[in-house]
Amino acid sequence: MADKPVRADKATAVAELTERFRDAGATVLTEYRGLTVAQLTQLRRSLGRETSYTIAKNTLAKRAATDAGIDGLDTLFSGPTALTFVGGDVVEAAKGLRDFAKANPQLVIKGGVFEGKAISASEVTRLADLESREVLLAKLAGAMKGNLSKAAALFQAPLAKTARLAAALQDKRAEGQPAEQAAE
Repeated sequence: MADKPVRADKATAVAELTERFRDAGATVLTEYRGLTVAQLTQLRRSLGRETSYTIAKNTLAKRAATDAGIDGLDTLFSGPTALTFVGGDVVEAAKGLRDFAKANPQLVIKGGVFEGKAISASEVTRLADLESREVLLAKLAGAMKGNLSKAAALFQAPLAKTARLAAALQDKRAEGQPAEQAAE
């Protein structure tokens, strides 16, 4: 049986989705059954400018994922599926999806792709539980500053000991001198 010729619009859609799979830092697959257009618009706004929420046909999305070199998503392409292509901070996008899903239980996180590997819905939730990039960088900077402060104190300690020793020797000599020499 010969393969059917691919329609130009479908080939274009697959090529576009393939490119988005490759360019995205992460992709999260969700089921949006039962959500209104207003709720989907609210979700898109909450995800930010660098993240896009796209509804695609399962067959086209599955083919695009395969063309992008991503394996392990075939079971997730069932039912109405929307793709969240994350261009910015993956943790912030995962938090946005998790928080929206808490407020709107109709949104179901199925799983996704992170760094080219398929991840489960629980792993997406674990990503959402991480602190944001800015907070982690701030903690790292604080830890580095603390270590630098300890190093500075360690390097300064011998100098301070030498200064105290010199002051103690000077005091001892001043006490040991006869009264006549001290008056001069």
